[in-house]
Amino acid sequence: EIFGGELFVMDMKDAPPGEHPVPPEKAHYVIHAALQFEGHLLMASDDPMTDNFGPVQGMMVSFSTPDAGEAKRVYDALSEGGTQTQPMMETFFSPAWGMVTDRFGTPWMVGADQPAAG
Repeated sequence: EIFGGELFVMDMKDAPPGEHPVPPEKAHYVIHAALQFEGHLLMASDDPMTDNFGPVQGMMVSFSTPDAGEAKRVYDALSEGGTQTQPMMETFFSPAWGMVTDRFGTPWMVGADQPAAG
């Protein structure tokens, strides 16, 4: 809902039958998910097969847009129920940049592209 567009989600139950049967309690686990919006593709894959999945570590999802207002809107939406780790601010490389961990525990970097020198 933050980005709009069309969401595609493939659950384990949607995979063709193979040599590794899917336990019924894991049929709803996500194999792949992709969001297509405004010519962009944001893709995630491979829901962990263990029951003890911890927080996302060692990576961040990065969203960049040419518009500082759009960067702020996305940052604020991801912040709802989450934790702001770097408030949105102007930097030498971006007119609007910040970091947030969303309510699902996924860390994000959100920023606006630096306008071209003219």
